[in-house]
Amino acid sequence: MEKIGRSRLLSCTFFIILFGLLFQVTAHYHTSKTFIFRIDSESKPSVFPTHYHWYTSHFVHPTHLLHLYDTVFHGFSALLTHQQVASLAQQPSVLAVFEDRRRHLHTTRSPQFLGLRNRRGLWSETDYGSDVIIGVFDTGIWPERRSFSDSNLGPIPSRWKGGCDTGVRFTPNNCNRKLIGARFFSKGHEASGTVFNDTVEFLSPRDADGHGTHTASTAAGRYVFEASMAGYASGVAKGVAPKARLAMYKVCWKNSGCFDSDILAAFDAAVNDGVDVISMSIGGGDGISSPYYLDPIAIGSYGAVSRGVFVSSSGGNDGPSGMSVTNLAPWLTTVGAGTIDRDFPAEVVLGNGRRLSGVSLYSGVPLKGRMFPLIYPGKSGVLTDSLCMENSLDPDLVKGKIVVCDRGSNPRVAKGLEVKKAGGVGMILANGISNGEGLVGDAHLLPACAVGANLGDEIKAYISSSENPRATIDFKGTVVGIKPAPVVASFSARGPNALSSEILKPDLTAPGVNILAAWTDAVGPSGLESDTRRSEFNILSGTSMACPHVSGAAALLKSAHPDWSPAAIRSAMMTTATVRDNTNRQMVDQATGNASTPYDFGAGHINLAHAIDPGLLYDITNDDYVMFLCAIGYRPRLIQVITRSPHKCPRRRPLPENLNYPSFVAVLPASSSSRGLSLRSKTFFRTVTNVGEPNSMYWVRVEMQAEGVKVTVRPSRLVFSEAVKKRSFVVTVTGDAGNLVLGEAGAVFGSLSWTDGKHVVRSPIVVTQAQPL
Repeated sequence: MEKIGRSRLLSCTFFIILFGLLFQVTAHYHTSKTFIFRIDSESKPSVFPTHYHWYTSHFVHPTHLLHLYDTVFHGFSALLTHQQVASLAQQPSVLAVFEDRRRHLHTTRSPQFLGLRNRRGLWSETDYGSDVIIGVFDTGIWPERRSFSDSNLGPIPSRWKGGCDTGVRFTPNNCNRKLIGARFFSKGHEASGTVFNDTVEFLSPRDADGHGTHTASTAAGRYVFEASMAGYASGVAKGVAPKARLAMYKVCWKNSGCFDSDILAAFDAAVNDGVDVISMSIGGGDGISSPYYLDPIAIGSYGAVSRGVFVSSSGGNDGPSGMSVTNLAPWLTTVGAGTIDRDFPAEVVLGNGRRLSGVSLYSGVPLKGRMFPLIYPGKSGVLTDSLCMENSLDPDLVKGKIVVCDRGSNPRVAKGLEVKKAGGVGMILANGISNGEGLVGDAHLLPACAVGANLGDEIKAYISSSENPRATIDFKGTVVGIKPAPVVASFSARGPNALSSEILKPDLTAPGVNILAAWTDAVGPSGLESDTRRSEFNILSGTSMACPHVSGAAALLKSAHPDWSPAAIRSAMMTTATVRDNTNRQMVDQATGNASTPYDFGAGHINLAHAIDPGLLYDITNDDYVMFLCAIGYRPRLIQVITRSPHKCPRRRPLPENLNYPSFVAVLPASSSSRGLSLRSKTFFRTVTNVGEPNSMYWVRVEMQAEGVKVTVRPSRLVFSEAVKKRSFVVTVTGDAGNLVLGEAGAVFGSLSWTDGKHVVRSPIVVTQAQPL
């Protein structure tokens, strides 16, 4: 009996201790968050054989460690409490700590619209990019799509070190000579407390969302015949670099976003694997631009660029508001969105006979001209009603009618679903002031048409003034040869640069409106869970779609010029970009219909017909970027957070505008009340490298129509030879504060071009004012 009692006592004691430990672990995970630590790797004591041993012995318990970084970034991410973080931050080897942050995705004919043609030019000269590897950071990939076939492709480049992860419905057998790598990064996502829903997501590189499949095939999809989305945009689908190899790095999860800790791990893996280009249609979304030393995307991309990897990023979809562009680091190539010369028109026909133009990708049973009652729920004055939010519509009012819904707050296709659930027969999606006249097509579940703000107001006025308002929707299919094009998309994020006003962002624009590309088989084209339709292709809009166009373009240029740096490739694209549409007029802004500016399109819309032979390049070295960081006031310790190595800044602080960028932003101090101080100037130093004919001569041409601004360039002629491939010049922008009139954007614009009679190397000029600090 005594032994039995003692045994029970020991058992009870064991379970009490075990319960206590479990309680502590559970409490830790409930109060913890993921933090990313930037560590001075040179501080590792020699007693530790690896950094992993050092980190897990000195900083964090192995069970709390998520990612170990050792390539583009030195450090780790871990699940810790704020108290633990505060203690660790005091360690001298800890250079920086930042909390893991959730990022968001920025959501046949476009290659031709870039100036690419079969069997000639950049495609033929690079064998369609067959020797270049593009790494895509996104939601994964649907490997069975024809766009990822490896038919007639040569062997995988021997330098490739990557692999294919095994997971749910994905094995290494899903990879081939086209899709040569596929990895997934979920530790940050899982540590965030987000519940993983395995009924709608795959814990593997397989794409449950569709976004990653779309961007990957936009950059490098193979030729696919008889491609379309339910009959729209039918023809031959192909990516910008059809033979380039693809590696997918799944860092974004359906309905959950993308976490910085996972993105950093993907940067580490991609650079180690051997990619040449990284395509990243991911960015902020909280309206805040973090300093570069607190931005893991800026830090990871610097590590990649410093090793020769070109990184293309989307500028964001918060346009047309000013200062909305994201991904601002000067080593990133930041891409805005423009239209192509293809559209999907539809018409709203009102009971009074008015026919109003809009767009639609609806592919179901048409209304066949039948008129239906027309209502606008927003007449009630309730915001949720006007936006057709979930459960906001009264079936008694909606049933059998076409419903006008205002754009905003919830997804456009979700509004149509609400109308359908309430018994409506159709929807008219009306833009508000913020979207202006910018339209994108959507694969709605019911007959629907999107219209601009002006026509939306006209429809609402008709409803208010008519005793029996009625309408129908007429769908017109696919129309090509649209003019004008390109047009800057209304949603495309705009400058100026919120962090470094001397660096113009976005850098350029690319096709990003109504782009056809491959799609997942896990969800219908609307992306809604209730959408049972399945489509091999889908049509999407966003700077997410523009970014992979530039990534594919970079792959082609890298193939044609293997010795070009990422900055040189960007320079070639920027200085040959077009600012004119297919009517030979200045590109317009879709939101307003007015002429667009470099704050909208950067250097212009990409034109690959000329980028292969740009004449001159503005190159930038790693040391140049370090000098830029010194110029914006970063101390050596903060610079080391980004560059991984300690650097000393010169005693005389450099100027940020002297980074050898292919654009010029003159931020002049505001005028002083003192007489004689009305003239303000800004001087830029630039160096160009000749990559054209060795013996050549370039003359400068400046266009600046604004009153009160004078631009001088010295020298005005650059002479190159076999021995002299680089030349420097000085640009001085002088503003007369008394006569300088800034436009609506708060700036005036012009351009500087070097030309030898064959090449035109064009850079935008922006002149603005700022109050001195």
